[in-house]
Amino acid sequence: MTRFTPEELEAARDRLVPDVVADGLRVLFCGINPGLMTAATGHHFARPGNRFWPVLQLSGFTPRLLKPSEQRELLSYGLGITNVVARASARADELSAEEYREGGRLLAEKVARLGPRWLAVVGVTAYRAAFDDKKAVIGPQERTIGDSRVWVLPNPSGLNAHWTAATMAEEFARLRVAAEQG
Repeated sequence: MTRFTPEELEAARDRLVPDVVADGLRVLFCGINPGLMTAATGHHFARPGNRFWPVLQLSGFTPRLLKPSEQRELLSYGLGITNVVARASARADELSAEEYREGGRLLAEKVARLGPRWLAVVGVTAYRAAFDDKKAVIGPQERTIGDSRVWVLPNPSGLNAHWTAATMAEEFARLRVAAEQG
């Protein structure tokens, strides 16, 4: 993996990272916003401590552990990645309430246009802020966007110590089963 200097990472601040999307996906995963490592590499969930890629494999979404640089392979499994807020930052707490709300509005437009079977937001706090749903919990939501169902997953960041890779994989697997059933 490429090593970046602090200056190179800081230069990636506010950079946009292209979505990995297509029409009619089984699941569109939605991160909070790109971190600086993601922005520097152009690959989603690129920070080494992020558990997104291992949890995808452990939960059965992918047959092997993908590297962030292999993100486009997700499309062959009917999966994609986007973010609530497009701009990169060092930490999610740098985002304003307005950015979350506007991100939720733009995300709803994107989901309505692309029509994934499921939108999976990784991070309950981000989901609550983006969709003004203060009582949301991990799991399937009542909300739909067009014909797309919504599921909130635990945030795979290494900072989320409440969830282990194994317990996250169990929740991701619940979504996988629901997505396979239709």
